[in-house]
Amino acid sequence: MVAGYIGMWIATTANVKVTYLCNIDIEKGFLAAFDGGQVLGFVLVGLALAILEILILAYKGSVLGFIGTQGTQAQIQHQVQLLFEFISGYGLGGSTVALFGRVGGGIYTKAADVGADLAGKVGEALDEDSPLNPGTIADNVGDNVGDIAGMGADLFGSLAESTCAALVVSSTSLPLMTTPDAVYFPLIVTAVGIGASFLSVQFVHIKMSTENKLRTQLIVSSVLMSFACIPILFFLPEQLNISFAGTFYAGERW
Repeated sequence: MVAGYIGMWIATTANVKVTYLCNIDIEKGFLAAFDGGQVLGFVLVGLALAILEILILAYKGSVLGFIGTQGTQAQIQHQVQLLFEFISGYGLGGSTVALFGRVGGGIYTKAADVGADLAGKVGEALDEDSPLNPGTIADNVGDNVGDIAGMGADLFGSLAESTCAALVVSSTSLPLMTTPDAVYFPLIVTAVGIGASFLSVQFVHIKMSTENKLRTQLIVSSVLMSFACIPILFFLPEQLNISFAGTFYAGERW
């Protein structure tokens, strides 16, 4: 919810600046829009990673505390599985917020937009999204709620759910349980991705067309992320023995 609120606040502020700057120079308007769009992405991923780690550390003491260091490997692995099964409910919160955000935004976007456009065109012969039609305000509100808060919460839930799923699967591997920090590999990948994304957005200032700038973002981020993942692979053990959906998978790290 915080990510959605910040995203909507930045978007509504950036919209005014982008509209003004595009009347002066398209390049300046694009950079303002690009900078405004970065905020939700970095805030969303940063909050997701930070809160997920806080929850793991908070639950870790209560779930694993009563076993201590004297428990057997089987007991510790079972408790770690329980820990990540509890954590997996974290993604449900993002999905729930996304549901209300998308539905609430959809009501404004579809009902208000279509109704106002029809009434304005038929009744008053106004153009599409005419400033003389007050219904366009509700349309823009719905776009912000649905496309920013709703979509942002949806992305938040997807990130949390995929990370939690990876943690649950990793807890079934005994080599991962006995290797320090290996079980946190999914969180490390997300953290590395934040750094790669931060470097990628700097390439937007290279002199080229808008289309090539966006294409460069995709290429540079993919290359940086691929190389950044190589050193963190050494967090994983040599052998990965994972039990998933009743099937046992044995394989090596490379």
